[in-house]
Amino acid sequence: MTAPLNPPPPPHERSAQGSWQPPAAGPEAHGAHGFQAPGSHHAEYAGHGWYEQDGPGLQAEVREAAVVAVAVALGGVLLGVLWWWLAPHVPLVGDVAEGNWAVYLKETEGEQAVGVDGTFTLLGLGFGVVSALVVFLLRRRGGVPLVVGLAVGGLLGSLLAWRTGVWLGPAGDVVAQAREVGRGVTFSAPLRMGAKGALLAWPLAALVLHLGLTALFGPRDPEPEFSDGPYQAPPVA
Repeated sequence: MTAPLNPPPPPHERSAQGSWQPPAAGPEAHGAHGFQAPGSHHAEYAGHGWYEQDGPGLQAEVREAAVVAVAVALGGVLLGVLWWWLAPHVPLVGDVAEGNWAVYLKETEGEQAVGVDGTFTLLGLGFGVVSALVVFLLRRRGGVPLVVGLAVGGLLGSLLAWRTGVWLGPAGDVVAQAREVGRGVTFSAPLRMGAKGALLAWPLAALVLHLGLTALFGPRDPEPEFSDGPYQAPPVA
């Protein structure tokens, strides 16, 4: 027998010839219909780094969250004014015993103190609903930084409202007020918050409502698109 004219290549050359080559970048890589292959991830270069095509970069989201936090927190001034205006006044009365002034509640069974905390809680819930609705309408796309900024802004706004209401309310020195108005004369107690949990009404309401609106009416992720051609199994070697 005669030797074959084209002998098979050595093993190292045969492995190189039979190795898989990645597809070339171009229109062919997306198929005949221009669809992107499943599992592939497209990103575009913008500025100082790679950003996702379906949303802003992390730095942009953090900046938006900071702006939201500051804007929401400034609303605490209005909440403090409304709390000072709408909260019930706690009546006090002063008396002199052995030359020393003492201040007592005029109505020992009154519920004005509870009403002060309740007014702040209701106002906080209302401000939380309004702030969450405004943020969602201005920026429908959610995101962790935006939600965190909204919650932080609500908490800072509650603290600012608390201090604003106390500052606008009656002075904290009740003994001096009792001496000023006279013995047995009724005057209003300082605006105080007995239940500090009321400070969480604004951020919790804003957080829950914004997450609910995003889940119900936020943008949906696009479903993957596939080519119309039938699936063909690769040939068996």
